[in-house]
Amino acid sequence: MLHHPTTEKLNVLKLSGMSKALEEQRTSAEYNDLNFEERLGLLVDREITERENRRLMTRLRQARLSPQICLADIDYRCTRGLDKSLMRSLSECQWIKDHVNILITGATGVGKSFISEALAHQACLKGYRALKIRLPRLFEDLSIAKGDGRLNKLMNAIRRMDVLILDDYGLDVLSDQERKFFLEILEDRYEIHPTIITSQLPVKHWHEAIGNATLADAILDRLVHNAYQLDLKGESMRKVRSKKNNSPTGKDGIK
Repeated sequence: MLHHPTTEKLNVLKLSGMSKALEEQRTSAEYNDLNFEERLGLLVDREITERENRRLMTRLRQARLSPQICLADIDYRCTRGLDKSLMRSLSECQWIKDHVNILITGATGVGKSFISEALAHQACLKGYRALKIRLPRLFEDLSIAKGDGRLNKLMNAIRRMDVLILDDYGLDVLSDQERKFFLEILEDRYEIHPTIITSQLPVKHWHEAIGNATLADAILDRLVHNAYQLDLKGESMRKVRSKKNNSPTGKDGIK
């Protein structure tokens, strides 16, 4: 007689995991041989698991990552200069604790964004907060925020991110305001939180893409000297995938 009121009270207390587990115990004979503490322990474990899963889903949603991208999906069969042992090491996320940046360069379609998102996804699994945004879009958002008085709030939110992915660096030479935004972002995060940069430009050309020698020195000093550099080679993975999909044998799982 007390089962339903107890379930309702658990839901009122926002203990949905315990509520579901209690219903399972009530309707399944496999729990009959367990004593009270054992059954209570299972209820608590279920609640903890569900809360951790909800927090993970929130982190993944807020990170703005593409769905179903993870490190396990990286294809090492194509020759791209991607070091599997390094990626295995990066999967441990020690680079986040050590505040080491990751710079990923290569031609269009070679997999830069995929790898950056896979690393961010792994970070979210480990409990870190991440955010991916195209650098041109970020500059637009910062410019708008500066105009309506939200700049400090937005900059503080960016500074607090455990992992920040800035996608598509170097598409155009930076304007004076963009250079100042970029330097402030990196200064705020320097030796506190790591930043992942993806770019079609080789790192050796990043200085000229900033457009101001003095600010370029300051920006790259905070970005390049303490970073892993992944320089990807080869043709577009989209082109490779298209060839495989159109072959007589069909798809082969290339990511």
